[in-house]
Amino acid sequence: MYYKTKIEDTVRIPPYKFEKPLEEVAIETLNETYEGRLDKKLGLLICVNDIDEISEGRLIMGDGASYHNVVFEAIFFKPEQHEIFDGEVIDIVDYGAFVRIGPMDGLIHVSQVTDDYISYDAKRGALIAKESNKTLDEGDLVRARAVSVSIKDESTNNIENNRNSKIPLTMRQSNLGRFEWIEEAKEKGKKGKQ
Repeated sequence: MYYKTKIEDTVRIPPYKFEKPLEEVAIETLNETYEGRLDKKLGLLICVNDIDEISEGRLIMGDGASYHNVVFEAIFFKPEQHEIFDGEVIDIVDYGAFVRIGPMDGLIHVSQVTDDYISYDAKRGALIAKESNKTLDEGDLVRARAVSVSIKDESTNNIENNRNSKIPLTMRQSNLGRFEWIEEAKEKGKKGKQ
């Protein structure tokens, strides 16, 4: 889930940026500082997109920069338990598939791909269902549901490090799975009603 929230802080504007518009420099500086930060309550900060208030600058002896109190609006991504995500399979390993869901990654364990027994084909880099012959490959588009959400790492300061916070996902329910599987199930349902 993406949402906006307001945050108060102080922004430091270095002297070499004094000629640029203050709000533009403040947003740029705040994004450099906050983008990719992970907060347990708020989620992952995607970007600072607007300044609501900015005070007159204060100078600190020996620094030369100006310091401004700001109230700014930031966009966060915080996955919720049971939330449905559409994503792309970015990696297949013997224990499951990693799925890019916005700015974070989710993990679909092999036990959560289908109700069928799943094996890993190392040569092909794919997960294959034994009875139904369904396959899951890198690049496939899937729909999955968050099983749980536990955001722990508040110390990392960039999106690449925060990709290590994996969200456990499942595709073992109706209308979930690889997009082609969902369409096949819908077609079967239509034929069954005739």
